[in-house]
Amino acid sequence: MKKKNLIVFDIDDTLTKSENQHQTAFVEAMVSLGISDINKDWKSYKNMTDSYILKKNYERNFNKEFDCSFMSKFEEKMTEHLLSLPKTSEINGAGEVVNYFMRKTDYAICFATGSLLEPALIKLQQANINFIPNVVETASKFYTREEIVTSAMNKAKKYFGVENFDNIISVGDGIWDLRTAKNLGIHFLGIRNKNLSDFKAEGIKSHIEDWNSFDFNKVQTELGII
Repeated sequence: MKKKNLIVFDIDDTLTKSENQHQTAFVEAMVSLGISDINKDWKSYKNMTDSYILKKNYERNFNKEFDCSFMSKFEEKMTEHLLSLPKTSEINGAGEVVNYFMRKTDYAICFATGSLLEPALIKLQQANINFIPNVVETASKFYTREEIVTSAMNKAKKYFGVENFDNIISVGDGIWDLRTAKNLGIHFLGIRNKNLSDFKAEGIKSHIEDWNSFDFNKVQTELGII
């Protein structure tokens, strides 16, 4: 089926139950590489991405400008820690819904996450989520969510051979996901209830508890697509 629209999936706690494993591996990797004074108030950061948070804590601890060559060493160490933790499982119904979009709709898919690349791929693999590596974008190259989502959308255009998508829906569980979608002028579907009060405070139009409660016609109606 020709793809005319696009859905952009966040990964952690949108498709995979991985927030705890991710944060544990992230902090352990920093500590093991000499970053011990860590600001764990994640919502206090201007950009909610692994690369930006790592940069700020690196500069906080070593009192010097972030050395980009440190990123690959950190990613390797974080991957080691992640693999030592219990495996990631899917958010209820996530694997089925990804297959649904690919096989039964005119929506292309891509993945945009604030995680670094290797940990992101491991979480998708452990949760048995079908994904296309060519349309995954992460914080390994970018500091901001806007850059990550924009790059993921561009990758999807190239992969699916689409000059412009008619409609783009971003899906995420965090308030930063909603704000990114607003900044980029695309639709947003919120998932899970942990940030529901924040979502409502910012006027979210469509929200689901998990993928088992997903009704795509209802979502599109709420977003004004149909």
